[in-house]
Amino acid sequence: MTGTETTSQIEYYARALRAPRISDAFRRLGDQARDAGWSHEEYLAAVLSNEVSEREASGANLRIKAARFPGHKTLEDFNFDHQPTADRNLIAHLGTSVFLTEGKNVVLLGPPGTGKTHLAVGIGIKAAKAGHRVLFDTATGWVTRLQEAHSRGKLPAELTKLRRYSLLIVDEVGYIPFDQDAANLFFQLVSSRYEHASLIMTSNLPFARWGDVFGDLTIASAMIDRIVHHADVLNLKGTSYRLKNHQPVTSEAH
Repeated sequence: MTGTETTSQIEYYARALRAPRISDAFRRLGDQARDAGWSHEEYLAAVLSNEVSEREASGANLRIKAARFPGHKTLEDFNFDHQPTADRNLIAHLGTSVFLTEGKNVVLLGPPGTGKTHLAVGIGIKAAKAGHRVLFDTATGWVTRLQEAHSRGKLPAELTKLRRYSLLIVDEVGYIPFDQDAANLFFQLVSSRYEHASLIMTSNLPFARWGDVFGDLTIASAMIDRIVHHADVLNLKGTSYRLKNHQPVTSEAH
């Protein structure tokens, strides 16, 4: 069999296996194998390893895109110098995504601009790269989604669908108060995931103020109980990172 025939066969097999990256890699790795004196087994392992690595990277990119993050913010880019009280070891552990296999939650509390959303997104990106399905929205966005499902008589089905996601990120709890119906829907979201799947929640308010957000201390207490029962809570402090270089503008009197 000629070299051209062999190449055509490999390309056919790659298409049949739905592994197109093999067609891109086998020539390059073949030259490298000949130069380095690889065995047949070593060459085959290199080709397959390249296919698996590229496939996993492609899948991770798709999961990151599907998560609808508000931006690409990584844990590696987080400014610990501005947030020295942040527990680096805990954040690194959360980046391993082990907490998702345990159905644990993460709660990030602190004033605006202290890095809560950045950390939530960074942990979410790590989870997506580890093979988990992730979905991001603000607290009001989640309530709107649940209200639409409820109006169609599809709320139980929607909650079941959302439980297929390993991680839901709920950003900005407390920025806008909820009415009683919205609070009840949000409570159902939290309850449906309790000890089954994970939540990351960010809030500019301490738990003691959540009664104001949900308009009912009983609902707020029951919700907090379910959230923190299996959770890591990080309290971020300090001034807004976005304002740290802001200089007040002064004007001269005329």
